[in-house]
Amino acid sequence: MSDPQAEIIAEAFSRTAPKYDAFAIDHPHLSRLRRKVYEHLARRLPAGKRILELNAGTGIDAVELANRGYFVHATDIAPGMLSLLETKLITPELTRKISFQQCSFVDLEKVDAGPFDMVFSNFGGLNCIPDLSPVIQYLPNLLRPGGWVTWVLMPPVCLWELAMLFLGQFRLAFRRFTRGGTQARLEGYSFKVYYFTPGKVMKWFGKDFQVDQIEGLSVITPTAESKNFAKRFPRLYKLLAGIDDRLSPRYPWREWGDFYILSMRYNPGRCE
Repeated sequence: MSDPQAEIIAEAFSRTAPKYDAFAIDHPHLSRLRRKVYEHLARRLPAGKRILELNAGTGIDAVELANRGYFVHATDIAPGMLSLLETKLITPELTRKISFQQCSFVDLEKVDAGPFDMVFSNFGGLNCIPDLSPVIQYLPNLLRPGGWVTWVLMPPVCLWELAMLFLGQFRLAFRRFTRGGTQARLEGYSFKVYYFTPGKVMKWFGKDFQVDQIEGLSVITPTAESKNFAKRFPRLYKLLAGIDDRLSPRYPWREWGDFYILSMRYNPGRCE
C-alpha cells in the first residue's frame, strides 16, 4: 500500500474496530437507518443474488445481508475490521454466503470474485477520497449488465448539524462546507473526509449508469453519531422519524440528511 492517506485510514479503522462494533449495540437510531438501507436494497435485488460490499468494516451489514439470503464478498482496507468480520462467520451458512478480502475501493481490479449483481457501500465509507471516478472506473468489470450500484454517501448539507448553530457549535454546524475536505481524527490519526452532492456523483458515473432513486437518511432525525436521543426522547424521536420517512424520498430534503442512498442501474450501451 503506497498511498500515505490509505495507510493512515487502514490503521485508524483497524484500531477502532472493537469500538465500531460496540457503538452499534443498543443503538435504536442506527438500527433504524440500517433497516431503511436494507429495505431500499431489497426493493432492487432479490435474495440469492451476489453483492460486492465496499468498506465492509466488521461485517455487520454482510452478516445481515447473508441472513437475508444474499451472497456477499466483503472488502475493506483495514485488516483489523476484517479480523472481526471473520469471527462472525460462526455457522456453515454464513461461511458459505460470505467471503472477504483486504482491498481498497480504489484497487478493485484486485477483487478475486465476480461478476456481481450489486456493488454496495454503507454509511459514508466512500467519502474518504475527493473524487469517486477511480472507484467507478472498475465497476463495468465487476457488475453484470442490469446490475446495481447502491451507495450510502454523506452530502454537504446536513440539517441536523446546521441546527447546532443555535447551540453555539459553529465548527460542527459548518464542518461539511470546508473547502478541500474536512479534517477528521480517529484513534489519534488524521485524514480528510469529503462530501458529495448526488448531482456530482451522478456526473462521475457517466452514460452507462442511470439513476434509479435518491433517498435521504436522517433528514429530520439526529445524525448516526447520536446514540442516546432515541432512548431519552422516544416519543419525540418517533414523531421525527415519521416526518423523516415522508420527506426522505422528496427533493430537496433527500439531499439534506446525514446520508443519502443513491441507487444506479448499470445498462451498458444504453442511449438516453
